Amino acid sequence: MEVVYSRCAGLDVHKKTVVACVLIREGAQVQKEIRTFSIMTSDLLVLHDWLLAHGVREVAMESTGIYWKPIFNLLEASFRVLLVNAAHIKAVPGRKTDVKDCEWLAELLSYGLLKASFIPPKPIRELRDLTRYRKSLSDERVREVNRLHKLLESANIKLSSVATDVMGKLSVNPVATRKCGVPGGSACGGDRGRCPSPGVGNGC
Repeated sequence: MEVVYSRCAGLDVHKKTVVACVLIREGAQVQKEIRTFSIMTSDLLVLHDWLLAHGVREVAMESTGIYWKPIFNLLEASFRVLLVNAAHIKAVPGRKTDVKDCEWLAELLSYGLLKASFIPPKPIRELRDLTRYRKSLSDERVREVNRLHKLLESANIKLSSVATDVMGKLSVNPVATRKCGVPGGSACGGDRGRCPSPGVGNGC
């Protein structure tokens, strides 16, 4: 089988460690070096420099949970990092039982047998994270407003009957609306809970 990458690496990513295998093919000779690193940033920087020192330019690793993300972020500027679906790796035949995951990844990568998952550029990933966080905050606000509405109803406070928005300015400041002389504390259209100038036909 034709060798596509003569110098490459496979990373087996775990929660606390990364097991890396550098594979170097020079003619009929094959060299492998395996090292284990922690997932601390200082150790990942050592991994980065170690890969560079071996002339590696292509790196493959499985998409294991979220553990791949900090490693991918640190390596993507210096290497072509292939994030591979674990199911795809298992579907490739020919693996020996005594071969470690990182060795098998490096082996498959060297022959160009790995199909990388699409990873958007860093600015797009950051925008996605921000958008997801904003949506989670919006959903949380809706849940809290609904909880407040039920709490008011259980206390027989019919705020929703006189205000369309339970969290509106007049809803959160009913004392100001009562000062306007509106029965039941209904909205009188004042700015920031204040009653507008008298004599404009609003009953204030």
